[in-house]
Amino acid sequence: MSKKLVLNAFLMSTGHHEASWRLPESDTTAYREVSHYQELARTAERGKLDSVFFADSPSIFGDLARRPSETIEPALLLSAMAVVTTRIGLVATASTTYQEPYNLARTFASLDAISHGRAGWNVVTSADLKASANFGYGEPPTHAQRYERASEFLEVVLGLWGGWRDDHRVADKAAGVFTDPSRVQVLDHVGEHFRVRGPLNVARSEQGHPVIVQAGSSGPGIALAARYAEAVFTAQSTLEDGRRFYAELKAAARKAGRNPDHLKILPGLVPILGSTVAEARALEQQLDDLVVLDLPLAQLADDIGIPAEQIHLDAPLPDDIRPSSEVQGNRARYELVVKLARSEDLTVRRLLLRLGSGRGHRAFVGTPEQVADTIEQWFTGGAADGFNIMPAVLPSGLEAFVEHVVPILQRRGLFRHDYQGTTLRDHYGLPVPAVRAAELAEVG
Repeated sequence: MSKKLVLNAFLMSTGHHEASWRLPESDTTAYREVSHYQELARTAERGKLDSVFFADSPSIFGDLARRPSETIEPALLLSAMAVVTTRIGLVATASTTYQEPYNLARTFASLDAISHGRAGWNVVTSADLKASANFGYGEPPTHAQRYERASEFLEVVLGLWGGWRDDHRVADKAAGVFTDPSRVQVLDHVGEHFRVRGPLNVARSEQGHPVIVQAGSSGPGIALAARYAEAVFTAQSTLEDGRRFYAELKAAARKAGRNPDHLKILPGLVPILGSTVAEARALEQQLDDLVVLDLPLAQLADDIGIPAEQIHLDAPLPDDIRPSSEVQGNRARYELVVKLARSEDLTVRRLLLRLGSGRGHRAFVGTPEQVADTIEQWFTGGAADGFNIMPAVLPSGLEAFVEHVVPILQRRGLFRHDYQGTTLRDHYGLPVPAVRAAELAEVG
């Protein structure tokens, strides 16, 4: 099989299960230590995974009482991980709502330079409405406003990244000429949201510019991904839903004039592994027994617009919840949670436990062979180009995946035995982007 799986490691403090920090063996201070993440990067690279990935938000993540909520700025953290690895890709989340395009373009171009072409930017529009208060917004921007700004933001960033020709460096010591100014162009962008002259003060890397990743699955999110994204992180819980989303997004990319093979669709997968099914289920039960339900219940109540005291844990989700059209935060995730509760007829208690293991991403409990089976089924069945692996517990969950699942996928001819290139684009099988700004005025 010529087409190969994409496998990313989505890293989160002590693990994606909200109770992972309560396990006896969990180090409750490791999430602040650079060495913790450097070792995780080495583990992922040992397994020949495509990249490591960090989510991020410009506000406190979740509830302070519920789980570790501090988050080190991910581009800085990935820079520290870059120096102890040589191949693994490095993907960080950054918001188009609460940043300026020049600074963001510079940050990720710098990470790309430090890592010699292994960087990726996960584009989000910051659905976390709490973040708006940190940036002086009287009212949070609406869902539509965030995506309008994001589209122009991306155009500016891509224009800045494309302002340097690859042959800009002359370095003629005899003539005293280092850079040919005609090979560096200004941008002079004037739009509704931004005025940016440029050029960027960091040139292109070995892969041209960082890979564009996107995580929104709403209508505007799909439209944005179809135009710009080279990888999409999504949350699909069933094979049928995965196939539907895969076909929709690939068709949208094709309609936008792009090669759909240059857009990798990567659902999240939370593997809880054991040498036997009973062992895996015992670990799941151990984690679920450690979840404190009052905090996630309060969050769910806020999301659906019903007071917590009116929600019964052992009854289904109430019928009179708010429609998704009223949600100005992460609308796609809200719709996913409601669909999960309705389609599987979950009680509120079971829904909260499912969300606690991966926030709506597909959790799979079983043996390495069984996890490999479901990965193969989705990959060969037109539902995914790979997966964003979300270990429930770190570091043990990532180690188990690398040591026990990856070799099975390699034996089946689905996954690489070694890296074939040095950049993240090499791993994903993506082309190096052309210089976008070559027709613009040179630096004066």
